[in-house]
Amino acid sequence: MGIIFGKKKPTSRITQQDKAVLQLKQQRDKLKLYQRRIELSLESDRELAKKLLNKGQKERAKLLLRKKRYQESILQKTDNQLENMEKLTHDIEFAQVELQVINGLKQGNEALKKVNESLNIEDIEKILDETREGVEKQEEINALLMGGLTEEDETAVEDELAEMISQSLPSVPSEEPEQMEGVEVPESPVKEKSKRREKPVALEA
Repeated sequence: MGIIFGKKKPTSRITQQDKAVLQLKQQRDKLKLYQRRIELSLESDRELAKKLLNKGQKERAKLLLRKKRYQESILQKTDNQLENMEKLTHDIEFAQVELQVINGLKQGNEALKKVNESLNIEDIEKILDETREGVEKQEEINALLMGGLTEEDETAVEDELAEMISQSLPSVPSEEPEQMEGVEVPESPVKEKSKRREKPVALEA
């Protein structure tokens, strides 16, 4: 016969404190119901005692009043018990909140401790020193490049830059467009005016 393994029951999240609070609240509800029954009995006994007095049954009325008095003392005791139970329930619930806060702080401290362990002070100082050395070296290289060129080198750099700029600009045609055969191109007014000025003037005899 084979052995049947049952599934593992999930861990209950209900703590002993939760059970204690639940039991206290159940007892509180029972006490309140008991108080309600006593209050109804007190009202009934008082009305019955009045009726007995009206009928002339003084001793029976007195007996009911003694019972009423005793029930009132019980009612006072239940009030005290309810007050103590409410206080105890509040204390347990507040203790649970404090426990959750403490557990949260504990987990936070453990996480912070792990982060601090991964951050070695010597490694951080080494990284900062290497970064500082790299910046200083780059500054030295820049200083050499800026101050190591002669005036002739600077002129050559400017000329090369101007040449690169001129090559990047679009080329402009320098020759005039060819005249098509059979088509007269009118001369510009400026040229025609200059020709009139150059025309010799006849001298008078």
